[in-house]
Amino acid sequence: MARGENARGAAFWWAMLVATIILVFGLPIAAGGVWLIALGGSWYYLPAGIGLLATAILLYRRSSAAIWVYLATFIGTLIWALWEAGFNGWAQVPRLVAPSVVLILVLTTLPALRKGDWPLRRSMAAAAVTIVAGLGVVGISQSGVGRLMAQENAPVIETPPAEPAPALPDIAPPAAATPTYVTLETGVDWPAYGGTHKATRYSPLEQITRENVDQLEQIWEFRTGDLPTDDEAFGNQNTPVKVGDRLYLCSALNKITALDAATGTQFWTYDPVVSTDAIGYNASCRGLVYFEDPTAPADQLCATRVVNLTHDARMIALDTETGQPCPDFGNGGIVNLLEGIGDTAPGFYAPTSPPTLVRDVLVVGSQVSDGQTREAPSGVIRGYSAVTGELEWAWDMGRPGETGAPPEGEVYTPGTPNVWTIASGDDELGLVYLPMGNSAVDYWGGDRSEAENTYSTAIVALDVETGEVRWHYQTVHYDVWDYDLGGQGTLVDFPTPDGPVPAIIMPSKQAQFYILNRETGEPLVTIEERPAPQGGVEPERLSPTQPYVTDFPNLLKPELTEADMWGATPLDQLWCRIQFHQASYAGVYTPPTVDQPWIQFPGYNGGSDWGGVAVDPTKGIMIANYNNMPNYNQLVPREEVDALGVLPITDPNYDPDTGSGSHGSLSPQALTPYGIRVNAGWRVPFTGLLCKEPPYGGIAAIDLNTRQVLWDRPFGSARKNGPFGIPSMLPVDIGTPNNGGGVITASGLFFIAAATDDILRAIDIETGEEVWQVVLPAGGQATPMTYEAGGRQIVAINAGGHDFMETPIGDYFIAYALPQQVE
Repeated sequence: MARGENARGAAFWWAMLVATIILVFGLPIAAGGVWLIALGGSWYYLPAGIGLLATAILLYRRSSAAIWVYLATFIGTLIWALWEAGFNGWAQVPRLVAPSVVLILVLTTLPALRKGDWPLRRSMAAAAVTIVAGLGVVGISQSGVGRLMAQENAPVIETPPAEPAPALPDIAPPAAATPTYVTLETGVDWPAYGGTHKATRYSPLEQITRENVDQLEQIWEFRTGDLPTDDEAFGNQNTPVKVGDRLYLCSALNKITALDAATGTQFWTYDPVVSTDAIGYNASCRGLVYFEDPTAPADQLCATRVVNLTHDARMIALDTETGQPCPDFGNGGIVNLLEGIGDTAPGFYAPTSPPTLVRDVLVVGSQVSDGQTREAPSGVIRGYSAVTGELEWAWDMGRPGETGAPPEGEVYTPGTPNVWTIASGDDELGLVYLPMGNSAVDYWGGDRSEAENTYSTAIVALDVETGEVRWHYQTVHYDVWDYDLGGQGTLVDFPTPDGPVPAIIMPSKQAQFYILNRETGEPLVTIEERPAPQGGVEPERLSPTQPYVTDFPNLLKPELTEADMWGATPLDQLWCRIQFHQASYAGVYTPPTVDQPWIQFPGYNGGSDWGGVAVDPTKGIMIANYNNMPNYNQLVPREEVDALGVLPITDPNYDPDTGSGSHGSLSPQALTPYGIRVNAGWRVPFTGLLCKEPPYGGIAAIDLNTRQVLWDRPFGSARKNGPFGIPSMLPVDIGTPNNGGGVITASGLFFIAAATDDILRAIDIETGEEVWQVVLPAGGQATPMTYEAGGRQIVAINAGGHDFMETPIGDYFIAYALPQQVE
């Protein structure tokens, strides 16, 4: 008897616990449902919340009617979920998973309930049938996930080995020209960040194929020792350069190292001793430049050199054999890039990308930290002699017609658009192509000059001999969205009805591709001006139209709707729906607002960012990885920013711990009417998940000849992502945020890491199928490279991580190759 009473007591208290859990969730769902209806949103959540509350009350009363009430609620949920999202697996996660769990919990209370007017067995049978049906629908709805899992594990398609690839096509120089510069190509070597300064990220090597890539093994690892020791933001994104038998790399704090390219053995390391105070957005060194002086004897010191930019704004040239500074370059091997910039705070003007070498001229830009103050360091672009380090010209858009250093006592024009990413260059045409950033600051432009409004977020071609603008093309008019051009332009021979034309392909954060004649700037695709949303805080200054590419694929996804809101449960999905309706949103280019938040989609991370695109010039295939996430932003009045004590980096009382830096949720935008609060990725406050349903990133291949998408799929698995920051370890391609590019080989492979799952992948460029992967010890937000050394094709990557992407920080350089054949 006692045992039975104890059993009934346990069942009773279990039912009370389930009732309490349902009550806790039912109350905010019902209340939020009322709120959502008032905002003009879905009517589902109010009756669903009422159903939960009724279920909880009936459970407290131990009435078996609780089963039927929740069954009705669950069936209504099924009907609503299928009506709103169909059989989209990811969309059904917050709609059906939690309600199914609640159904199971409710069923477990049966032993504690009174039978009432029904036989208990009939109740249980009906419930069982319903749950089986419900779970069946969930299973069907997850079929999309299943297909992604099947794709991830699909067998390699057997194809014949590729024929040897011809050399990368170039535009021949004029017959009368006698180049004095050295142009290197990929293959045995990888002489520049993008392969070459044309940035195709293509290698004619084909030792590693789709048939043998699964045999790749790690052959060496090198660690730089540069890791954060306190609160510094690290995240190296280095792509080394390789020429001859040596590989040259730079660390997060700009240490330059020469390795044996075949074995990873260290020859030398030069430490420029950069203080962590100099770190701007984060500690990253994307690349360096290799240069051969054609006029110097081969055995002369610095006849071959590598050049790097440091966070504290120095340009350093080192001898490739010894690592010694080049004595005839600048001042003992160093050029001070702060000359002419004026007073600046540490980390405000902090280069992170390498110079671009065109006709023996080093073209230099710099990162300038976002969101600080309108009185920011100049975005001036400068050209220096790769031999002497002397300034040859400066393009300062605020001083038209002047190409030298500013007069004594003056500085380059403050606050102008900068080039924080990597430029590309054409030796034959003598042009360098600048992907321009935005003016300081990003989200307000009321006092920008005519020149700033002309060149902001534009592709600008400069004559590398004179620094004069040859042509420009603006991709966003009056940019108040931080839509700067983050990717490096890729130089190709683009097919047209009149034959191939030397072109530049410029990816954008809006996931469009601007393809222009790189000699004249004339578009080679149709670009039309379409009406853009108006309003916001600067209605009189916004452009009425924005440019859209209409006859070449773009990767821009459809505009967001309330049904696209996501989360781990109905509760956080409801929160995101409420936020959606509270915000201003009229599609791409929704203007910034101060009286309510606004949704920026795509967000400032793209579309495409610094990874750029890769092009196989022999097959005419372009591959691009991209992001598919919104931001949730709001301008903040100046008096509120000041009251919160948010100061720019230049203020003597600036404290990075206040969150006012580039990573802060509130940036000051000093000397303007507004600060800016950005919810990057638009995260749910409860779980940390994103408000928009997956995928958050993708990867696609486009045929340049037919202008058709060959394939487009989610990119990045869910293994390192999950609610509350807990990795799910699910091997499912959810499509994660990604930064960093990839490299194509002549054998039809595309190597890329970039996603937040810390995996380096090989992808079949013709089908999009993954044919190999390896887990990295840190985030892979760097573009890999491939070269030949010791008779082996080697794939190398910097696993440095990225703090903003929330991937593990590391200091690894890792190389992979096929097993050596034993003779």
